Amino acid sequence: MGLKQVLLLRNDVNMSCGKKISQGSHASLKAYRKLEDKKAEEWLGAGGKKIALSVNEEEMLKRFQMAKDQGLPAAMVKDAGMTEIEPGTKTAAAIGPDKESEVDKVTGDLKLMK
Repeated sequence: MGLKQVLLLRNDVNMSCGKKISQGSHASLKAYRKLEDKKAEEWLGAGGKKIALSVNEEEMLKRFQMAKDQGLPAAMVKDAGMTEIEPGTKTAAAIGPDKESEVDKVTGDLKLMK
C-alpha cells in the first residue's frame, strides 16, 4: 500500500472555500517538511496523494494527538487573523504522508469534505 496525507479541515468555523484550501495547503506543507528525504521522494513520485476530511475543532485536536502518539508526521495551522477569522484560530491539520494503513488507523472513519 502506498503513502497518503490527510487534511483535516474545520467545518465549525466560518471559512470560505478558498480559505479552507489555503489553510489545508499550509498544513500539508508543514507536515511534508517533517519527512525524511526518501519518504518525501516516494510520496511525491507516487503523485502526492491527499484526502480532505471535514471535522470540528474537538475532532481535529483528538486526531492530531492520535497521529503524534503513533509517530506519524502531523502539523497544525493557527491562522494569523489577517482575513476572515480571529488570530490564533486552529483551522486545519495534516496527518502524513505515511503508509495509508497507518494514516487510516487515525482518520479512516471520518467523512470527506464536501
